Amino acid sequence: MTPPTTQYTKSGTINIAYQVFGSGPFDLVYIPGWVSNIDWMWFCPDLSEFLEELGKIARVILFDKRGTGLSDRVVDLSTIEERMEDITAVMDAVGSEKAVLFGHSEGGSVSALFSATYPERVISLITFGIFAQRKQSENYPWAPSREEREDLYNMIENNWCSGKMQLQALAPSKAEDPQFMNWLTSYFRYGASPRAALALTKVNTEVNIIDILKYIEVPTLIMQRTHDIDVKIAEGEFIAKRIKNSKFVKFDGNDHLFWIGNKNEILDEIRNFMGAIKSNFKPKKKLVSLLFGQLLDGIKKQFNSNDIYKIVLENGGTIVCKERDCFVMSFQVPGEALKTAALLQDLLKNKKVTSRLGVCLRAFSTIEKIRLTTEDCEYIKSIIDKAIPNQILVSQGVKHLLSGIPFDFKQETSIFDSNTQHLCKLYSARKSNKPYQEKPKNKSTIIPHNCFLENVLKIINQHLEDDFFTVEKLCKKIGISERQLQRKVKETTKKSPTQLITSLRLKKAKEVLMDSDYTVAEVAFQFGFSSPSYFTRCFKKEFGIRPTSIQNIQKNYTSNLQFTMS
Repeated sequence: MTPPTTQYTKSGTINIAYQVFGSGPFDLVYIPGWVSNIDWMWFCPDLSEFLEELGKIARVILFDKRGTGLSDRVVDLSTIEERMEDITAVMDAVGSEKAVLFGHSEGGSVSALFSATYPERVISLITFGIFAQRKQSENYPWAPSREEREDLYNMIENNWCSGKMQLQALAPSKAEDPQFMNWLTSYFRYGASPRAALALTKVNTEVNIIDILKYIEVPTLIMQRTHDIDVKIAEGEFIAKRIKNSKFVKFDGNDHLFWIGNKNEILDEIRNFMGAIKSNFKPKKKLVSLLFGQLLDGIKKQFNSNDIYKIVLENGGTIVCKERDCFVMSFQVPGEALKTAALLQDLLKNKKVTSRLGVCLRAFSTIEKIRLTTEDCEYIKSIIDKAIPNQILVSQGVKHLLSGIPFDFKQETSIFDSNTQHLCKLYSARKSNKPYQEKPKNKSTIIPHNCFLENVLKIINQHLEDDFFTVEKLCKKIGISERQLQRKVKETTKKSPTQLITSLRLKKAKEVLMDSDYTVAEVAFQFGFSSPSYFTRCFKKEFGIRPTSIQNIQKNYTSNLQFTMS
């Protein structure tokens, strides 16, 4: 098989390399382990043969995560959430609405979190040789010890891809095959620089997905070899027990790499599993991050509490419920919730309003509006009650997922979680001085600087309220043909001119909704939308929330909040 063409798409500002090949009733996204190089994969006969077989039963999507392989070689710490964004970016680039995720080794962590967070985009989850955490603990004794991880750090820093790296441990059955070992050494060398590999390894050491396993509802196949040296068989058993709808399959052997040894048995298991997939399966719940808070000394006259909700909405949050002195907001991922909590903390301190804030993970319906249960309310209240004034407390599940984020965490206390019947550790979170490159809040507005585009944007902004402003009129104003306009705008913004006009109108409409008393219908007609319902659909697609959520910020309404924080 001729290797597929390598293409690129943007994940935020990062270029992600990907390949697509094969055909079948489903899409399958392969999330590789530690480091990868999608071009160099095809130079290993065993791996290329395995991939070709996958391509006979699915359209296969390969990619190199940020910092590795052919993707941008960033060396800053990348969070597991950013790696989820890489998956989303690649799926969007190839038009894949839903896919089977196949995660190997370290790739299993992000695959599992993605399946819990975005179940509507996952058909099923397949894993091989994955682990739940990479730091030894009392409830997870199979992970490497602190000393073993330190030894690995030293080897990467001083002997990257040399004989001292002991890569034979990943493929004992190929240890005496110089051709394969030379390929494997090159695969890691071409996959990451020593600095990037070290940064990634340190992040992996801190990641812990134990607390999110119970939220995975998609059908799951977990595969493992019985004598794998790198990841113990007990780790696979541990994970399988905690995922509903999971099937655990053990294979003989000690290779950590699935494409060598008894690879045909593994392929047969994948074929059988995918052949039994029910395409109409719909998970009932998904993982959601909650940001909640209490204002301790009341709201001072000069403080407008709507400033809180503006910050939340601008950062992708949704209002769940609010009262005069307390609120609950939801986010798709914990990192966005925590960064927003820090922004709120700064705002409240500047306004001399004392607060207690918290972030936790909960599961809610995939189709209905978030409604807090009595248990949810009790859990939230128990966290708030443990917080001291002007402190942000996060649950252990949040802390474990945020390795690489520029925050320092310190264990403070524990609470009892009635859902799990276990104690949940709580950590205070505080912004640190770690280097961090903030991602643009709205990836759709990342626009390269050039004079042509400046003129286009200037003209569009001058006609945002003109109902009859069209692409044809824009062409006349710019003085070029519609074909030229389409090409130039698409090259610089990744949008068509029509999409760009709509996007800018929606952005301005959002600002007006947040800062005025106009109704949704009035704003819709003001910015050239034919009907409020069409405006609402476009608004929801652009920002992920309905315009009424913005509008309600300006209204005093009775909250459905079921708890009182005191």
